[in-house]
Amino acid sequence: MKLAVLVCDEPPPGLSGIAGDYPAMFERLLGQALTPFDVRAGQYPAQVEDFQGYLITGSRASVYDPLPWIPPLEDFVRAVAASPSKLVGICFGHQMIGQALGGRVERWPLGWGVGIHRFSVYRRAPWMEPFLEEFRLILSCQDQITQLPPGAVVLGGSAFSPHALIQIGLNVLGIQPHPEFPKAFAEALLEQRRLWVGPERYAEAKASFALEPSAKEVAGWIRNFLATGPS
Repeated sequence: MKLAVLVCDEPPPGLSGIAGDYPAMFERLLGQALTPFDVRAGQYPAQVEDFQGYLITGSRASVYDPLPWIPPLEDFVRAVAASPSKLVGICFGHQMIGQALGGRVERWPLGWGVGIHRFSVYRRAPWMEPFLEEFRLILSCQDQITQLPPGAVVLGGSAFSPHALIQIGLNVLGIQPHPEFPKAFAEALLEQRRLWVGPERYAEAKASFALEPSAKEVAGWIRNFLATGPS
């Protein structure tokens, strides 16, 4: 399967040596090469049909920021959603899907989501193999989808992140947490953001790293999703 990754950021200074850039993290997660497009620089495929699937990375930006590269990315999300190609958004990418397709994204009133969180599966999809009733992944966000786009089905979530896993139609998947982040990267990122998240949230996140994320299983879900359906 020919896949592209829409790059919306790079790791903060000092952290790229841990696991490479974001395309490298996704290549490692999925076990295959990806073609990167830096959407901040206006890079896009000549046409949507050039790739069978697209991934959208996270970003330190918010989807509602007045940045010149945000509206073209929204347009591209809508174009992919209307095509046979698949689209998977992670964190910022998840929120971009929500906003571009008619939902709303806002600063989350419960504050920063950091560390390894537990999520429940509310509805089982055929591509969720191997199936887990509960999965654990790394959160690193201040924003979340507060109003779902039309047609979105919530497949999984938690009290802190109720819309953590959503599907729209047969070809669009949004995942709020980060299956691509290795624990070492997430721990280093937490240290950089220690003052931002506050002492209580920091302590909770540090303790959470005793858990193992379900990255391998969720990577399988993503591969299955990309390989099934209209494409």
